[in-house]
Amino acid sequence: MKTEAAKVSLRKQLITCAVLCGLAVAVILLFHSKPYVSTLLSGLPLLYQILLGITVGVSYWVLSLLGSRFAAHRKTTQSIADNYNRLDLSGWNPLWIAIAAALGEELLFRGALQPLLGIWITSALFVLAHIRAYKLNKLAKRVLFQSASIFGISVVLGFVAAYAGLVAAMIIHAAMDTFGLYAVRRMARAPATAAI
Repeated sequence: MKTEAAKVSLRKQLITCAVLCGLAVAVILLFHSKPYVSTLLSGLPLLYQILLGITVGVSYWVLSLLGSRFAAHRKTTQSIADNYNRLDLSGWNPLWIAIAAALGEELLFRGALQPLLGIWITSALFVLAHIRAYKLNKLAKRVLFQSASIFGISVVLGFVAAYAGLVAAMIIHAAMDTFGLYAVRRMARAPATAAI
């Protein structure tokens, strides 16, 4: 009988978010000029950022639903699902994990590092930060595809943060991760339901 590895808990994910936020605050306080909050909230008015984030997030969900019909059984899709299935995706956890990742990662990468390093270098660092989560430590076609996808998404989020605002990037990131984590949970449960 195959034993299932222990799931990564929501608590651990929230601690990771707190660490990323702490790093972001440290970088901002050490290397950014005052006023910090207004710099982080620059861009479009807050309501427009929220509306943009929701619109792009919903559009992503719709396109992903259409695309998932064609990509559900591909090796890359299965690999991503296997990597994220290590998380505890019970109950509302996908939503909380997505919000925590969006808050921590966007604050650190787009809010703290991007103004110092630019979109391209920050996006490369974003890929490096995801090596363990996506198991990007082997040179293979899947790894190159996933790395390029993560880099591309990071670049888009970088431009959103630069031209629309950090809040819009956070909402888009949270929407993408929420959809992805619920999709992974659905894929993980599919074999059990199909057997019934």
